[in-house]
Amino acid sequence: MCEAAGIGIDIGGTSISVGLVRESGRIEGQRVFPTEPERGFAEAMQKIAGAIDGLLESAECRRRELVGVGIGCAGPVNPVTGTIHNPFTLPGWEGANPVRVLEERFGVPACLENDADAAVLGEAYAGSARSFREVVMLTFGTGVGGGALVGGRVYRGMNGEHPEIGHVLVDPEGPKCYCGMRGCLESLASGTALAKAGQAEGFGSAAEVFEKAGAGDESASLLVDRAAAAVASAFWTILHTFMPEKVVFGGGLMEHQFEFFVPALREKARLAEEAWGQRFQLSKAALANDAGMVGAAFRALKGDEVR
Repeated sequence: MCEAAGIGIDIGGTSISVGLVRESGRIEGQRVFPTEPERGFAEAMQKIAGAIDGLLESAECRRRELVGVGIGCAGPVNPVTGTIHNPFTLPGWEGANPVRVLEERFGVPACLENDADAAVLGEAYAGSARSFREVVMLTFGTGVGGGALVGGRVYRGMNGEHPEIGHVLVDPEGPKCYCGMRGCLESLASGTALAKAGQAEGFGSAAEVFEKAGAGDESASLLVDRAAAAVASAFWTILHTFMPEKVVFGGGLMEHQFEFFVPALREKARLAEEAWGQRFQLSKAALANDAGMVGAAFRALKGDEVR
């Protein structure tokens, strides 16, 4: 008999990843395509359903082995109702319910999580945080997200809400954020923020900012240093708020540019360790951009606690 399988779906503002993940954490198949939120929720769900059909068809063990479908989505989302409430990166999808659509389509249970919660589950299940139960993960891409495991279980706030770690204030004089505050981590260290700041200095993209900084360009280096200082400041706050065994840094930006941030992060970890006599570990995500997809599948297979 083949291993049980879960479908993991990672919905971001730019792309959607759909994978068939075995109970061991092995990814058996994957499909990635643009989100194109402006084309509407219904069309996106048709693409997702088609991708699932294709994955099930190509898998050695067919539909009878499918336990459930897990969805990680850029928040805010409501895991209880299964609805999306994100006008920022998924405009027009407010109130949409992918859980109901996929349960009706495939006849198995489905569940919805914030994408950062799904990512931290993925890393704890099959990535760099395996065997750790006190974990915080930050994801850097279009925006900045964060999720935490406390005692191995996804941390949830009031009414089950997800903590918006990307909106930790790191510089009250910093850029204005869409949340209404100034100097949020997201407004300084997301790919979007770095691209915007870089364009003001004549750079074409966030990737070019890092490329020029690596080559010694002063303007680019100042932008990267500012972002690194913002991430290190948030990291310091996270260490003292959660006292985690491990902090994982993921998302597309960290997958490619993590080395620019490491020195400032290690210095903050060293200072915290000296102050409190605890060892704080940090690492890049081992699953890279697949963390959210794997974590969503784990959520469907095992629930919201890593044992």
